[in-house]
Amino acid sequence: SPSACHTYKCLVILPFWCPVEWNRIQVCWICFSVSKYVLFICMYTFPLLFLLRHARSRNYVSESEVCKLESVPLDFGDYHPLKPITVTESKTKKMNRKGSTSSTSSSSSSSVMDPLSSVLDGTDPLSLFAAAADPVTTTATMDSTRKKRDKDDSSAVGSDFEPWSSKRGEILSRYTTTEKLSINLYMGSEKGKATTTGSAVSEKVRTRLEELDDLEEGSQKELLNLTQQDYMNRIEELNQSLKDAWSSDQKVKALKIVIQCSKLLSDTTVIQFYPSKFVLITDILDTFGKLVYERILSMCVDSRVSLPDNFSPESVNDTAKETCLNWFFKIASIRELIPRFYVEAAILKCNKFLSKTGISECLPRLTSMIRGIGDPLVAVYARAYLCRVGMEVAPQLKESLNKNFFDFLLTFKQIHGDTVQNQLVVQCVEIPLYLTLYSPAIDWILQCIAYHAPEVLLTEMMERCRKLGNNALLLNSVMSAFRAEFIAARSMDFIGMIKECDESGFPKHLLFRSLGLNLALADPPENDRLQILNEAWKVITKLKNPQDYINCAEVWVEYTCRHFTNREINTVLADVIKHMTPDRAFEDAYPQVNNLFCQICKNLMCIFLDEEKFLPFLDMFQKESVRVEVCKCIMESFIKHQQESTKDPVILNALLHICKTMHDSVNALTLEDEKRMLAALINGFIKMVSFGRDFEQQLSFYVEARSMFCNLEPVLVQLIHSVNQLAMETRKVMKGNHSRKTAAFVRACVAFCFITIPSLSSIFTRLNLYLHSGQVALANQCLSQADAFFKAAVSLVPEVPKMISVDGKMRPSDAFLLEFLCNFFSTLLVVPDHPEQGVLFLVRGLLNVIQDYTWEDNSDDKVRIYTNVLHLLSAMTQEAYIYHVDKVDSNDTLYGGDSKFLTEINKLCETVIAQILDHLKTLGKEEVCSYSRLCSDYNTLLRCMLKLPT
Repeated sequence: SPSACHTYKCLVILPFWCPVEWNRIQVCWICFSVSKYVLFICMYTFPLLFLLRHARSRNYVSESEVCKLESVPLDFGDYHPLKPITVTESKTKKMNRKGSTSSTSSSSSSSVMDPLSSVLDGTDPLSLFAAAADPVTTTATMDSTRKKRDKDDSSAVGSDFEPWSSKRGEILSRYTTTEKLSINLYMGSEKGKATTTGSAVSEKVRTRLEELDDLEEGSQKELLNLTQQDYMNRIEELNQSLKDAWSSDQKVKALKIVIQCSKLLSDTTVIQFYPSKFVLITDILDTFGKLVYERILSMCVDSRVSLPDNFSPESVNDTAKETCLNWFFKIASIRELIPRFYVEAAILKCNKFLSKTGISECLPRLTSMIRGIGDPLVAVYARAYLCRVGMEVAPQLKESLNKNFFDFLLTFKQIHGDTVQNQLVVQCVEIPLYLTLYSPAIDWILQCIAYHAPEVLLTEMMERCRKLGNNALLLNSVMSAFRAEFIAARSMDFIGMIKECDESGFPKHLLFRSLGLNLALADPPENDRLQILNEAWKVITKLKNPQDYINCAEVWVEYTCRHFTNREINTVLADVIKHMTPDRAFEDAYPQVNNLFCQICKNLMCIFLDEEKFLPFLDMFQKESVRVEVCKCIMESFIKHQQESTKDPVILNALLHICKTMHDSVNALTLEDEKRMLAALINGFIKMVSFGRDFEQQLSFYVEARSMFCNLEPVLVQLIHSVNQLAMETRKVMKGNHSRKTAAFVRACVAFCFITIPSLSSIFTRLNLYLHSGQVALANQCLSQADAFFKAAVSLVPEVPKMISVDGKMRPSDAFLLEFLCNFFSTLLVVPDHPEQGVLFLVRGLLNVIQDYTWEDNSDDKVRIYTNVLHLLSAMTQEAYIYHVDKVDSNDTLYGGDSKFLTEINKLCETVIAQILDHLKTLGKEEVCSYSRLCSDYNTLLRCMLKLPT
């Protein structure tokens, strides 16, 4: 009654006029004892109920104006949405006046405020803990960190310097042998040690000297007939023995092991294995040098404060200095030159504990010591090790490194001496193979010298090479060491020097390959580019060995692609085909041929090459895996370089063949990531094909593509979208007024989609494509075809599984189904009824499907769907719908607000609301017994409301 509503106006759950007098107590009990489910009913179901039974007329235009957001003028000034926020911090002082504060900026700063840092006043939790620590330790830590940073900033060796560790694996894999090797193992001393009473030398020193002499007096065991792997295992055992001896405080034994290993570097009986032997043994020397340095450094720790990285000798205590001198005296007592040199070089860093100039004084002396090594191969690797240690401890001392290399140049003629030649004859080693053994050492020495070196040094190196008769080995190392810009600027000078080289020792094609690697990184003078290519290719094309030829060709193809046109590239391809086709030589060079072709693809669109050269070159890739990789490169090149769509039949046929090759490589074992990548490349090609206004030819292309790429589902999805887009472009051209020909063409497009969609495996992909294609058919006035799509979508809903795979994880499908049905309802508003199917036949069919679908327990998705159905039915009762499809009469036009049509809608509303109430009853039964009477009374209330007159 009006009085009751006035008295209880605060009860917002009754937004209607009560039809009967109710007992106030009963009403209050219902309102204030409501459960969470009844509250849900009151808030959502009652308004919808009366809205549908008394659906008010909607003026969508006026409502849109009212609900439009208020526009506020914005003064941009320096504003930019991506500009970081600048906050000015200032100290404030409170004033006595109430409600007023005045900011006096005693110190202000502009900074980007970090919400995480602001919580901790600019400090992180770890910094807070550190601040609470011992102030002395904290200060030392901060100083150490600052000094380390300063050192890194001023260091002469940066990240652009290639370390020795990156070359180690390559050397071990390249320089191998099948011959038997030998090694000497330290066995320890068994003879007694005599003592002399009253000697001036202390007993401890005498004992240690005798132990060192014992190594040279037969306490070794020689192991013969070792394979390469056995030899490497023995070296590893020595390395482990060194660590064990050191950890057990047997320093003399550790030194003996290092001396013994250093002696092995004087053995060149298996000369082709020497570079790998050098790598293995210097690993032991590095371990020894690190152990000695750390031991002396540990003696410098005083009161738990360690030395900084750039300490001075004055901060080293006497005990550490004495120990360091002791090590150098022990090493000085080694009789043989090679072990004495290597062991002292290994602990070269320890000179920092003695004097500031210790390293700078030792480097020239060690460089002069190498002059006493007679074997040039042993000497050059000793120089390489000295450069390696020097770059680690004193990279600024380039003078010693330069002197080291110049000494090598002075003794370079020993390589062609009788001693070396006789040794090569005994070991049956040819001179070209012998010269390659020098490459790792010379390359490393020159890399150290050329690092951040001026261009003048390159000129000096070239002059010294000329004085040595343009030795090919040195010239190759020079081109590998110096910056590519320096080499490219002197390309013609290097070509002249290469021509004058003696080819007997080092092949010229390797020199041209090294030159080509530099020209791939830097551009030579423009006037010399063609001459450089001609000079290089004259040498390359004369190579008889296919492997040598392809190794050089793959380097110079990149240079050709960067600086020349398709004409020159076709010439190069023709030459490659000529050399690699006979005797199927390409089968032994797939990596090089593949790399050559990929270089062409990266620099230009290779399908514009001469068809007579391109297709025969492509036929060389007979191996399927290699062929697929080449096809990927071609498609990536096409997508990258093709800026506009194309319809060239030559290009289309070639690319269809390539895409077919990629598609046919898919099998049951193909990974999903591989399938996605192949599908993306094929889709990129499909998107780039356009025949302009020739829509029929475009559709024919899509039909052919569907027959060729049926195993890749993403490609079929792309084809369906492309055909739908083609239909809409046809509608756009005809401005919505189809002729008989265009109407037939559009129906053909719709038929393409309707036939293709069932072949897809993903059920939600099919549902969305049915909906999308039905919308396209509806926009093109293909009403019967649109009905067919929508019917297919309705019939597919019961097949939706409970769980679907999303990004490799199984997830419930209810949320995806709810999203699809909401979009479907929005489309059904404008779909006209079929004259033979009855009123709202699609809505009724969809409701039946939803009713029969098995929903998850305790899920509200079904009620949410029914709520959206109520929205749809409410919109259908309006005299004019909120949106329409052009040239398609919706139900508002067909029925014109007929009472029978509205009656049918009301019946559906009652059915939907009944379903909602049934669901809510089910939820109510799951509550405790105390709510049963409340639900009963509430249901009685609903029945009374449903009996209200319309």
